[in-house]
Amino acid sequence: MAKTPLPMKPTGWFQVAWSAEIGAGEVVRMKYFGTEMIAWRSTSGQVTVMDAYCEHLGAHLGYGGTVDGEILRCPFHGWEWNMQGRNVCIPYEKQPNKGRRIRTYPVTEHSESVFIWHDVDRRAPYFDVADALSGFDDGHSGADYYPAYGYSTLFETGLEIHPQYVMENGVDFAHFKYVHNTPLIPEFTRHDFDQPVSYVDFTIAFDDVPADEVNSGVQAINSGVGVAATKSWGMIDNRTLTAVTPIDESTSDVRFTVWIGRRPGDGCAEPPPGPASTHRESSSSFKTTSISGNTSATPILLPCRVRNSRALPRFASGPTSSIPPMSNRRPPLQFGDVSHSDHVRQWHQFRS
Repeated sequence: MAKTPLPMKPTGWFQVAWSAEIGAGEVVRMKYFGTEMIAWRSTSGQVTVMDAYCEHLGAHLGYGGTVDGEILRCPFHGWEWNMQGRNVCIPYEKQPNKGRRIRTYPVTEHSESVFIWHDVDRRAPYFDVADALSGFDDGHSGADYYPAYGYSTLFETGLEIHPQYVMENGVDFAHFKYVHNTPLIPEFTRHDFDQPVSYVDFTIAFDDVPADEVNSGVQAINSGVGVAATKSWGMIDNRTLTAVTPIDESTSDVRFTVWIGRRPGDGCAEPPPGPASTHRESSSSFKTTSISGNTSATPILLPCRVRNSRALPRFASGPTSSIPPMSNRRPPLQFGDVSHSDHVRQWHQFRS
């Protein structure tokens, strides 16, 4: 894929792991936004994500670093670092080095996932990442769904894709008929991109019914461009979480999680065969539409796609001064008559 003109260090929340991948007392190596990082979980269960190198002599804390209670100990000289990245002990000195601090990242953990806040200017988080299980104001929580990790998660690493390209899928309604085999093109009922956390709702049917009889749909909450949660209604009860996290200047990790609603009275720790099959089908469909698509450097966009893509938030891709106008990166061909809904036009207005 040609190098994206969008900056690969956007501002926002990004998933760096599933919660189960970081056990108590464990140190996990990772690389995101061109930076070597580690994640570790203290005895009390709190996750810390920080730059990987010790501020003493540069040892990589992901190789031999050990968790002791609420601190991380360097394997080289035993310097101890707390969850704020501050040196709290030098075992052969009377005092810690209060001037040394390892960069840490704001962390939030829910939806079986660990998210970090990234901002090139190191601004504090100014919006929250939506909870996929309890964030839709319908009274549901994680107890209402079968666990996802180990049963219905998809992980693809090192893909040449920008997070925004996957989020654009949420306003590309024309693909549903051809990728998801829907008999009708969805009707969008809400496009709200006025704030960093944006909302997209649409009606959709997988059975061949008249358009005026469709009684099912999807609600989506986009937390910046890094994370998107969806809820289905009028069909099988499921929630999904899509997360795209840049690794470096050209590649990203993609994680996809599917939860299926529990059957009444079923307290099992794992989904039964039926929901498990639905999990797999959802993951396969996601891989087709989001990973395989949106990779062309100069795609041809019909006016309907341009109008809806312009609704994506300006907050997602870092400082607006670094973002090329839509016309410079994805030149549309202005032809054809379209009958699709035209609910919003904000994106280009925000970003150009």
